[in-house]
Amino acid sequence: MEQARAQAPAEPAASAARVPRISGPSRAQAAVERASGSPRVPGQVRGEHTHSEPPAPAAASAPRAVRRHSVRAQILTALRTALVDGELTPGRVYSAPALGEHFGVSATPVREAMQQLAVEGAVEVVPNRGFRVTVRTPRELAELAEVRALLEVPVLLRLARTVPAERWAALRPLAEATAAAAAVGDRAEYAEADRAFHRAVLSLAGNDQLVTIADDLHRRAQWPLHAAPAALRADLVADAAEHTALLDALTAQDSAAVQCLVRGHFTGS
Repeated sequence: MEQARAQAPAEPAASAARVPRISGPSRAQAAVERASGSPRVPGQVRGEHTHSEPPAPAAASAPRAVRRHSVRAQILTALRTALVDGELTPGRVYSAPALGEHFGVSATPVREAMQQLAVEGAVEVVPNRGFRVTVRTPRELAELAEVRALLEVPVLLRLARTVPAERWAALRPLAEATAAAAAVGDRAEYAEADRAFHRAVLSLAGNDQLVTIADDLHRRAQWPLHAAPAALRADLVADAAEHTALLDALTAQDSAAVQCLVRGHFTGS
């Protein structure tokens, strides 16, 4: 399920993680676009008028800033994937220069990405050494699951009473995206699709703050999962199946089933 088993800290090292796939939209992104009915067109901004307008003057520093932001975003994505996949070992210290050398970039975008991960609770700063990957204890994971349940269960019970069936039907592609990632045991893709599904469900409550806070808690509960590939795939498949079951219960306005499914989904019970 969504809980990760903590490992004892290993000996500090400046190891590096593989670079994940970052080109093209993911299955989760594609499912979000299908559910919303408004796929993005590359280079197009909603509401932007380009006809008969003169091109904007090019600023000398703009291309450099765009490239730097793009590199930082790609490194952040790569590091998040490595965390979810367990390729960054809990308890180990990783230096920005060593990771930068692996990624083929300077230490600066790696350090900036790591600082963002520190804000999210994935790593902690070790002065003059680098960043230590956070060790999630079973108690911490149980506490995260409890907070998520306290936050989301009441909202879902209210939505079960008020949201029409056709709105839940529109979220089926998101549930299918989690099932597709689970079927091949792609932990990183599953983590993205899983959060996309839960964000879409909670967004029906019309509370942006709720979605943001719940998504942060969700991400914190996803790092990392160490298990044999077969066991990992089985856990993901079972987890994805609960998304479909939850949509069925919400469509049927079965509050008892919704409460049972959501609590079990968070705790693994």
